[in-house]
Amino acid sequence: MDEEKNKIKERQLIRRYLIWCYKTTREALEKIDRKFTQLTVDRHIMELLPQKAGGEYQEKLDEFQKYIDEKEKAAFEAKYVDPGKTILNGEYVYLRNRLTAVEKTICDLLGKEGLEEIQLSYEEEMTKRILAARDHE
Repeated sequence: MDEEKNKIKERQLIRRYLIWCYKTTREALEKIDRKFTQLTVDRHIMELLPQKAGGEYQEKLDEFQKYIDEKEKAAFEAKYVDPGKTILNGEYVYLRNRLTAVEKTICDLLGKEGLEEIQLSYEEEMTKRILAARDHE
């Protein structure tokens, strides 16, 4: 009976560690990738905003465009090492490969259902964080 309890405890520890590995790796990778998805959204928003304006409104438009330009520069610098944007940064490649390896390990040790459960939990947690976040101005 003790051996069975130890196996259950070990499996729980493995599961928790795999969740931690998945979370930390995915967060690090998404820190880079989300800049590109945000750029897609930001550019679309900018296209939909009326552009003929003046005064304070124009200042806000200019600030938003500057924000987009700076985000784009930071995104490419984080993901690529060359000006032609063809050679991926080693850190980015490592994170992408690590996430793939973590997901495969989860499948090997916890099954495909285990991976799907962890992925769903991650998505729910990230969404919950976004919705619960409060601006403190």
